[in-house]
Amino acid sequence: MSTYVYGITASSHPGLPEGVSGVGDPPRPVRVLKEGELAAIVSEAPEGLRPKRKDLLAHQNVLSEAGTGGPLLPMRFGSVAPDDAAVTGVLAERAEHYLERLGALDGKVEYNVKASHDEQAVLHRVMGENPELRALAEANRQSGGGTYEDRLRLGEMVVAAVQAREAEDATELQRVLEPAAAAVSVGPDSTGWLANVSFLVDQQSAEVFLAAVEQARKSHPHIELSVNGPLPPYSFVEPGPSQPAETAH
Repeated sequence: MSTYVYGITASSHPGLPEGVSGVGDPPRPVRVLKEGELAAIVSEAPEGLRPKRKDLLAHQNVLSEAGTGGPLLPMRFGSVAPDDAAVTGVLAERAEHYLERLGALDGKVEYNVKASHDEQAVLHRVMGENPELRALAEANRQSGGGTYEDRLRLGEMVVAAVQAREAEDATELQRVLEPAAAAVSVGPDSTGWLANVSFLVDQQSAEVFLAAVEQARKSHPHIELSVNGPLPPYSFVEPGPSQPAETAH
């Protein structure tokens, strides 16, 4: 029977309260597998598991309950191993890494920030910054809209200018927010967003980070920000693209 993994913690973790259940219908009982200094919080993996709201909430609830007992490395929904032995084998094989991560993530949470442009505001900005664009737009206006080629050239130039501004704003946003975070993880490109970045934040200084987000909103009115958190630090279980904020460039 496959084993569903919710998270990894220290073997000294007190475990979960009685009666906590996990994913599946009916919900599977949650248990703890220990291996050396580490432990995995697991349950039996149901067949054909899909990210339905009930199971997503069950996964999150197990992590929330476990998180009250000490540092926890959260696994993303749907993390399944062939069996218990495979889980304990990974704990043994990667013990040094997981112990380091448990120490690094203790007392920290994740905030995911996505950014997009206000279409009219960024258009106004790039036109204001680019004399060539303004001149071409004015020439087209004075000639009754310009030829098809003129309109096409203007459109291509505007698109290029907006794309350049997207790249600059993504870099600027990370530069503004990373001093308030312990580490940064850049997420995969996503349609509709100019930036998708996760920040590892100490729970005690979360207000400082959120204040930095609000300041970024005020100082960059052409950027729309969406903030999700506090979350378990999913993006920082593996070192991957994350790095200490003070050394990021």
